[in-house]
Amino acid sequence: MTLLSRKADYALLILQYLHSNGTGNAREIAEKFQLSRAFVANILKELGAKGYVTSTRGVKGGYVLARASTAVTLAELLEALEEGFKLTVCNDHAPEGNCEVEHICPVKQPMTEIHRRLMEVLQGITLADVFLPAGLDRPVLQTLGFRRPVPVDSMV
Repeated sequence: MTLLSRKADYALLILQYLHSNGTGNAREIAEKFQLSRAFVANILKELGAKGYVTSTRGVKGGYVLARASTAVTLAELLEALEEGFKLTVCNDHAPEGNCEVEHICPVKQPMTEIHRRLMEVLQGITLADVFLPAGLDRPVLQTLGFRRPVPVDSMV
């Protein structure tokens, strides 16, 4: 089980590519990450419809970020792509009747609180934080208790 869908995962790859390169098209992004061109094109289309990228047609056309990566949080992006990112089917924002045992469930409230805290963390992380080059410190993640990974060769 993963918390991010394949679409959200690939959307992050695509947005990182555009962040790093300034522009791109479905073909070059698909080639870079060895993904289906049609899938990349569909994700770009959705990102455009939701205001994360803009496109221009023509030979020199392509996609660019519509907003600065410092202005988009992971929470916002996931909410937009997942149409309501949630940890469980019975969080506070879910419609009643999503679960047969919801009315007697002993873990509904704790899971709702975990979801709230997770969203709070994701609201504090921007795409710019995620897109920092590998090896650089990520101050936002460090303030959340994440440590920089130890290189494998230094573990000997």
